[in-house]
Amino acid sequence: MSDATFTFRVDEALKDEFATAAKSRDRTAAQLLRDFMRDFVQRQKDAASYDAWFISEVQAGIDEANAGDVISAEEVEAEAAAWRAETRRRMASSAP
Repeated sequence: MSDATFTFRVDEALKDEFATAAKSRDRTAAQLLRDFMRDFVQRQKDAASYDAWFISEVQAGIDEANAGDVISAEEVEAEAAAWRAETRRRMASSAP
């Protein structure tokens, strides 16, 4: 990978403070800026990957609903009631 120069303007006081803070970490300002850039790019890639996954999951749900592959609220409540009853039974049988 070839190196490229990235030039931008920044307030002189901020530049000096940043260089001092970098030096206190035994790093140069350029090293930290490269690290920040890598981290930012990775966060953007991670966010894009998550967004693509999320959109895919939502679309799958929409497709299932459009195909009629749904569970009624009554069925969900019945399953939840059975789960709660089983949990209470287990808790009661394991109580001292």
